[in-house]
Amino acid sequence: MKAILMQQYGGPGVLQLGEAPDPVMGDGDLLISVRAAALNRADLLQRRGHYPPLPGAPDILGLEAAGEVAAVGSAVTGWRPGDRVCALLPEGFSFEQGAAVPEAFLTAYLNLFWLGQLAPGGRVLVHAGASGVGTAAIQLIREAGAAAYATAGTAAKLERCLELGAVSAWNYREGSFAGWVAEATQGRGVDIVLDFVGAPYFEDNLKSLAVGGRLIVIGTMGGDLVNGFRLGQLLGKRLQIIGTTLRSRSVEEKIRLSREFAEFALPRFRDGRLTPVIDTVFSWEDAVKAHEYMESNANIGKIVLRIGEPSRPA
Repeated sequence: MKAILMQQYGGPGVLQLGEAPDPVMGDGDLLISVRAAALNRADLLQRRGHYPPLPGAPDILGLEAAGEVAAVGSAVTGWRPGDRVCALLPEGFSFEQGAAVPEAFLTAYLNLFWLGQLAPGGRVLVHAGASGVGTAAIQLIREAGAAAYATAGTAAKLERCLELGAVSAWNYREGSFAGWVAEATQGRGVDIVLDFVGAPYFEDNLKSLAVGGRLIVIGTMGGDLVNGFRLGQLLGKRLQIIGTTLRSRSVEEKIRLSREFAEFALPRFRDGRLTPVIDTVFSWEDAVKAHEYMESNANIGKIVLRIGEPSRPA
């Protein structure tokens, strides 16, 4: 099969379109003919050798895709060749839209509801609000009857966060966000922080949390070493710091998460209350350009790789 391969770790230039062995199906597997795939920060890390695949998993880049079922394992029920799929593909979606759903929305759902225990009336600080996970999280928070407060680095990104349902937004280039959070929440702070940045935001994240709040560390793009941390900061406000990754969870957990998310989200995708936010669609032959574009941090929402001709909603 054709695949985007890399012979060594490094910058976007190490990527090339080549041939890889065909996948070997198990009894519980679906074989999918991929029509679109989306980029994630994890792909950039893996390309540089900082995020290796799990033992036994292929080293081909990519965490999410959409396409059509090509073959069905003997133990699989409910699927047949020709079905349109990603992790789930809502009716009326193109393959490009479908490819932009799984990793972003499942990551946001996992961290908001499973780990963050989000409830109606809750307050959530979403860093990187214009990213794929950020744009998904803002919508899920809104649909849960809670309030999202988003940070981003340009006026256009802040505006998009507000359009998606954030109640307030802050340009991190203007300095510390802790004072803004205090003012925007009338001094109460937020119940949950979704953080992709890591060490540089750590102190202000703790300041921004309300009593009993939960800091959920999804990434450490800015670094992972925190100096001078005093545990007493956790005790006074009974704070929790939670590390998280979707990739390493068991198959059983991923199945349960997908089913729970589908129950919540599919009706909302169908009527438009939820929508994947796509910034740019590249041909998969332009994967190098797509990686370079993601590294520029210019995108609002997902970057998608299209395989073949553009698709239309079913």
